[in-house]
Amino acid sequence: MAWSCNRKVQLSGMFLSLFGWVSSCVTTYAPLWKNLNLDLNELEIWNMGLWQVCIIQEEGAMECKAYDSFLALPLDLRVSRILMCLSNGLGLLGFVLSSFGLDCWKPWEDKPELRKRLVCFGGAIFGMSGIVTLTPVSWVAYNTVLEFWDETIPEIVPRWEFGEAMFLGWFAGFFLVVGGLLLLCSPCAGRTEMPANPLAARHEAARIQRPARMPHWSHPSHPKNADLVI
Repeated sequence: MAWSCNRKVQLSGMFLSLFGWVSSCVTTYAPLWKNLNLDLNELEIWNMGLWQVCIIQEEGAMECKAYDSFLALPLDLRVSRILMCLSNGLGLLGFVLSSFGLDCWKPWEDKPELRKRLVCFGGAIFGMSGIVTLTPVSWVAYNTVLEFWDETIPEIVPRWEFGEAMFLGWFAGFFLVVGGLLLLCSPCAGRTEMPANPLAARHEAARIQRPARMPHWSHPSHPKNADLVI
């Protein structure tokens, strides 16, 4: 029962972490961090990402253009691009380590301590990946809010707003952190040690539970068989 609970916690943590990692990768490359709807031309919607800017027209056609220079980007976008790539790499490393440390991994079944350490390391790395994901998304959102309510900018100038990728990034960071915490707590989920030889342990338990047979010489109905021992 304890092993079953431990495996459920591990699988839940792996599922949440994997979902968060995939969502973080989509957030990194999706050009939907900010969107802008021009009042003069409502047929076009501008979308900005970490790598390119796209224009979506009313017919559904989308044209994208990559940034000309990395150094020409604002500071928040430059740092966000680096942090999101780092988060994706950490998530991949955490997935590999945690996968080899799961209880359902048969090749290392005789090394419980090593598997426990791998799961803990993988969970910690997943948590770091979630924090690294939340940092750039929150930073870009903060700057977007400041620019939106900046009174020094004329009202006729369009303002950037939150895109779908920013909300996806928040969910990705949350799932990574929660999944990492579950993996860190999985060794404490009532895990019990299994015997090295279950068949020998079963025979030993049956031998202990079986009542001992009394010798014939000790029974009052056999007084003459004192020298017989069975």
